[in-house]
Amino acid sequence: QVHLVESGGGLVQAGGSLTLSCAASGRSFSWHAMGWFRQTPGTEREFVASISPSGGRRYYADSVKARFTISRDNAKNTVYLQINSLKPEDTAVYYCAVGSYTGTFPGLSHPDYWGQGTQVTVSS
Repeated sequence: QVHLVESGGGLVQAGGSLTLSCAASGRSFSWHAMGWFRQTPGTEREFVASISPSGGRRYYADSVKARFTISRDNAKNTVYLQINSLKPEDTAVYYCAVGSYTGTFPGLSHPDYWGQGTQVTVSS
């Protein structure tokens, strides 16, 4: 059974940094795209970032480009999201996702698996 478990969320002041991690278990995802989405109450889940199976291609939403960095470690079946210069509007539940790699932006459009989410709260 596949499990995606996120960690690293929390409360941070604006301008601060966080690193989210998502560890996958149950099968290897070294041939799949991995990514992050986020959601705030009353809104649809939105794409944040994704990374190709090899890690050679990375895709970002315009709102996070230059502040967020996605990476992966296929040996650990883990994907990371480094978040810098946090803004209050980054407050959301962040979800890890895995699915087929599309080859073009956003790299991961219809995930097959989701994590349970981790809350990131940015205070002003």
